[in-house]
Amino acid sequence: MLTATHTTPLISCRDVTKTYVMGTQKVHALRGVNLTFERGEMTAIMGPSGSGKSTLMNLIGALDVPTSGVLEINGNNLAKMRPNDLADLRNETIGFVFQQFNLLGRSSALTNVRLPLRYSRTPIADINARAAECLEMVGLGDRMDHRPMQLSGGQQQRVAIARALAGSPSLILADEPTGALDTKTSEDIMALLTGLGAQGITVIIVTHEQEVADYAARRIHFRDGQIEFDERSGT
Repeated sequence: MLTATHTTPLISCRDVTKTYVMGTQKVHALRGVNLTFERGEMTAIMGPSGSGKSTLMNLIGALDVPTSGVLEINGNNLAKMRPNDLADLRNETIGFVFQQFNLLGRSSALTNVRLPLRYSRTPIADINARAAECLEMVGLGDRMDHRPMQLSGGQQQRVAIARALAGSPSLILADEPTGALDTKTSEDIMALLTGLGAQGITVIIVTHEQEVADYAARRIHFRDGQIEFDERSGT
């Protein structure tokens, strides 16, 4: 697996298409998408259901590969990678944050954050320390032994963000990260995600909420598998 220089975009999409075959029909989920995402950039992906935004996130998350075109992450062409290499890329480069938190209900916050590190190259002796460090980063240093049911929704999402950060990723993909939270808690979570850019982490958020999208310096709107507009703050 290659490692690109910091002068190249973290993600590059060149004429990317994705087509699904459903029975006798072909569904064109993405149609010739051209995009780059820089390191430390925060982007909101918006669009109606069926617009292609979730398909794009699956591709960028190395959960799927394009039907045609070239998608590179850290200089790696996903279509040319073996399944094991794709798994390594996900584990070492990408952190995922979901609307529903997806925490292990019977496990402590520390155990939840520790989980992805068990599948990484992190030395066993360092796993607990790294998990604790990530919980400290999201303001939950005093909640490490708490189970999800003992935490508020906002605290659970912080655990999920800590888990996403555990592998020191270059990229955070957040799918409706505030969808299950109240307004004040949503603001706190978005402030936390916004701060990751200062650490050089690229953050890409899928959202239906304009208030959430407004936190991002860049907003991309999809419709019918194509980019409808791509705008940056101040332009």
